Amino acid sequence: MSICVVGAGVIGMLSSLQLASQGVSVVLLDQRSAGTEASWAGGGIVSPLYPWRYSPAVTALAHWSQDFYPQLGERLLEETGVDPEVHVTGLYWLDLHDEAEALSWAERYGRPLHAVQMEAVRKAVPSLGEGYERAVYMEGVANIRNPRLLQALRAALARLSNVTVVEHCPVEGFLQDGSRVVGVRTAQGDMRAEQVVVAAGAWSAQLLATLGLEIPVKPMKGQMILFKCAEDFLPSMVLAKRRYAIPRRDGHILVGSTLEDVGFDKTPTEDALESLRATAIELLPALADAQVVKHWAGLRPGSPDGVPYIGQVSGFDGLWLNCGHFRNGLVLAPASCQLLVDLMLGQAPIVDPSPYAPTGRFDQKG
Repeated sequence: MSICVVGAGVIGMLSSLQLASQGVSVVLLDQRSAGTEASWAGGGIVSPLYPWRYSPAVTALAHWSQDFYPQLGERLLEETGVDPEVHVTGLYWLDLHDEAEALSWAERYGRPLHAVQMEAVRKAVPSLGEGYERAVYMEGVANIRNPRLLQALRAALARLSNVTVVEHCPVEGFLQDGSRVVGVRTAQGDMRAEQVVVAAGAWSAQLLATLGLEIPVKPMKGQMILFKCAEDFLPSMVLAKRRYAIPRRDGHILVGSTLEDVGFDKTPTEDALESLRATAIELLPALADAQVVKHWAGLRPGSPDGVPYIGQVSGFDGLWLNCGHFRNGLVLAPASCQLLVDLMLGQAPIVDPSPYAPTGRFDQKG
């Protein structure tokens, strides 16, 4: 079987890797360099920011992926020599307005989230600012250094003879034989394949519109800043007022993020820099003396309720989707990609695929 995957972010690369491991021949296309869009720009927390606020469909993918990430990190390091740095730190949520719902969710799903005394939090995270009154903590939550993950995936794909990665190759439309999709039209010419997977993140809707499909995926800008501190400055991730701080192993601290509906503009702004820096100092006052070493923006693939589209598009044989993950592309990637592979190859799916099926979830123009 030959498959063309459009979009070389974490979803496209991991889909390609998993398909190729099953013996499938894969061509992976990207309009820019592989792994340089939303997957690179995110924070890399291997959990939804507020997991109890999501539907069971998102929860099912998140839990499967969280359990899978440690072995994925080890496998990629062994195969490529690039360490994605799956860093288990746990996560503190401060002053939640829906703490009761969070604790109830944790009990229902058997997740290790519980209320903790602020005295214990301050002992565990001495750098934390004053003024916080309540906290819940989930142990075992990891973050992954997403640029390293993407490097590792790219290196893993380069080792496979049945994968071709074509970068700087915008896809302009699809090749059709009647109702069947049989490839894509690109800036470098037509490329035929038995199956086509759209994993183009925030750009997926533009591409599918060429077939008269109106999928509600749109770019949602997010800005982040990065500090460099001592390696032991922040031992755990902390989240308050919808903003978070994430420690990397080497002392880098990420603080994010904004949520902006401004189309495909991903220019970092001074307003966001000031807002994020103020958040950082409120959370961790010692950051007032730390330099912002980087400030950037990415475009999340916004979708209703954050439930991705995974599966075949009815009326278009050979066309598959794995897109619309909104804020949780990295979180949901392992499960999303495994589910897609299961469906494409006729294997027993890892989770019930029906909540993610594209059919009936968006408009098709006659």
